[in-house]
Amino acid sequence: MAAKDRILVLGATGSMGRHVVWASVKAGNPTYVLVRNTPGAKSNVRLVKAANPETKEELLQSFINSGVNIIEGDMNDHETLVNAIKQVHTVICTLGKQLIGDQVKIIEAIKEAGNVKRFFPSEFGLDVDRHEAVEPFREICEEKAKIRRMIEAEGIPYTYICCFAFTGYYLRNLWQLDTVVPPRNKVVIVGNGNVKGAFVTEADVGTFTIEAANDPRALNKAVHIRLPANYLTSDEIIPLWEKKIGKTLEKIYVPEEQVLKEIQKSSFPNNYLLALYHSQLIKGDAVYEIDPAKDIEASEFYPHVKYTTVDEYFNQFV
Repeated sequence: MAAKDRILVLGATGSMGRHVVWASVKAGNPTYVLVRNTPGAKSNVRLVKAANPETKEELLQSFINSGVNIIEGDMNDHETLVNAIKQVHTVICTLGKQLIGDQVKIIEAIKEAGNVKRFFPSEFGLDVDRHEAVEPFREICEEKAKIRRMIEAEGIPYTYICCFAFTGYYLRNLWQLDTVVPPRNKVVIVGNGNVKGAFVTEADVGTFTIEAANDPRALNKAVHIRLPANYLTSDEIIPLWEKKIGKTLEKIYVPEEQVLKEIQKSSFPNNYLLALYHSQLIKGDAVYEIDPAKDIEASEFYPHVKYTTVDEYFNQFV
């Protein structure tokens, strides 16, 4: 069996990055992360479980213990970044929304290094070339689209990951702004409840990302993660939760006009979250036909991946 490509994950200690790292390790790819400081812990130090580390240091130590290669450096240092990139074949960026523009530095470093087979920019949301998002979410989408155009103009081989709605943003509290767990009495539904959204856990996004990284068919394509059991409307999701708790919730439907007014008068983070919900649950930004010339449907290309269903996700809250 041919050796698997070496993968560098940028933003590896973030909420998305760590899942990409673990998926890469599990798949057998030599895995690298760039960090400002090495954790300083020895390999014989007792570690927390890697699935739920409590600190960045513990997470990095867990990486080391799992065979991840730690490269000490700084993404803002061009020479450091180029040297790190020269050690790998694939670069996966998982930087947060505040740092999307910083990927210009990564593109410049990839061009200078000259050895990268594939770059995954930090997308991990809706398809930024197909959406009707409103501010403040729209600005992030436009920034990501600019990065896409820059990658393409520079001729850098790429894969875009479109995973739409993280369960942690939408289903952890059934998109209620005033609670951190799914409601047990009444639920406010954004829109008419009949628009399909695509829901997925961060861990499963990590798995599908590495599947794509190891798949030459995903070269210069966008991978769309719309999983059959999780491609659901609000009116299909809520009964799954009601069945878990044995109770029918009072349902309050909020029309688009009212949602837009709430976005305008709310401050961060509520305005941002409402804009996310508006995009997925009202405008249907996960609903479209893919173009086989430039798109891949993850569930069709990687049917062997066992993912967490919405129904299974709710079990932890019962």
